[in-house]
Amino acid sequence: MNYRFVTSINKNEYDAFVQSSPYVNLLQSYDWALIKHNWKHIHTGVYKDEKLVGAGLVLIKEFPLKMSMFYIPRGPILNFKDKELICFYFEELKKEAKKHHCLFIKFDPMIHVNDYKSYEANDNKYKDTDLYLNIFKEIGAQHHGFTINIHESVQPRFISNVYNEEGWMDNLPKHTKRLIKDADKRNVRMLCGNAELVDEFSRLVELTEERKHISLRNKEYFKLLMDTYKEDGVIFLACTNVYQLNEEASKKYEELMEEKSKTPENAKKKLRRLQDQLNSISKDMNEYKVILDEFGYEDQDIAIAGILSIKYGNTCDMLYAGMDKRFKKFMPQYKEYVENFKWAFDKGCIWSSMGGVEGTLDDGLTKFKDNFNPTINELIGEFDLPVNKMLYNLSQIAYKLLKK
Repeated sequence: MNYRFVTSINKNEYDAFVQSSPYVNLLQSYDWALIKHNWKHIHTGVYKDEKLVGAGLVLIKEFPLKMSMFYIPRGPILNFKDKELICFYFEELKKEAKKHHCLFIKFDPMIHVNDYKSYEANDNKYKDTDLYLNIFKEIGAQHHGFTINIHESVQPRFISNVYNEEGWMDNLPKHTKRLIKDADKRNVRMLCGNAELVDEFSRLVELTEERKHISLRNKEYFKLLMDTYKEDGVIFLACTNVYQLNEEASKKYEELMEEKSKTPENAKKKLRRLQDQLNSISKDMNEYKVILDEFGYEDQDIAIAGILSIKYGNTCDMLYAGMDKRFKKFMPQYKEYVENFKWAFDKGCIWSSMGGVEGTLDDGLTKFKDNFNPTINELIGEFDLPVNKMLYNLSQIAYKLLKK
């Protein structure tokens, strides 16, 4: 065995290796360390005969009393069937961890144990799953099990993912195609950009936070993502011109009023139809008035929904999304998701991830993402490798408190 372990790797060499791996993912990109600036980090690697054969971004969280934990998000990047390589990597990493008074090493590799459509969900596991579990067990790692709920692990174990397969757009559900047409009828247009769109995107995310009573990220974080990944980052904003919509509605209202005035009183069916149309347009105009009072009576586009994504290698992660609920019936999210997929696939991505879902696959988030005919990737889950075995159990209490 002629291995060499390092804790510093050239960025270009590191990213080239990770991007060539079947386990490639954004959280193991070299620059993800810049995003997680509140953690310390090391870029680890293993060379065999001076060729890089393993890599891993290791984040370091410091605890009180000069203790710490190591975390390898969606990593490391190795041949997980190579027992000798895995043993060497983690043995060397444990030596490094001890220098940092590390209590345990947490990792959740991008190993798939099953893949299926939501409507074909099953409990099967790929035949290699036991091989991976046994190797990790031999190095002393403790598996947290095949968890179901998102909150049970740092990263979701179930991912909703759209693959760049031939005919992917044709295979979208009929109702999704209909909702995209509804968005087109509402004059929803897509604006694609980068850091210059952060302000508007942040506003939409804040509205989502208020609506769902959740905490996502702030403008500074989104700007950091865009500045770090540059042309590999993208923000899509779904926009509409409420001023024009209001003008069109006003004109249509007048036309219907004129038609109604010319309709004989005995044409009751037609009169009812016209009145229903007038009521519908009147409701729309009232909604437009509220929006125009806020944004101004100007002929301008207003951002009503947005999504932020990052491309890394041949993959794309749709990280954050926001929407102004007042425009819910404009169906902007359906159009912007599809435009994001197109952007990713045009850039050579093999998949575009919409992020995690509950393993029960019966929650609202899963049902929304199912509108895009995704594949559910079930990953192997989370492992802890104790470094200080005596303090490991105590460290788990501290870690749970830190997560809160």
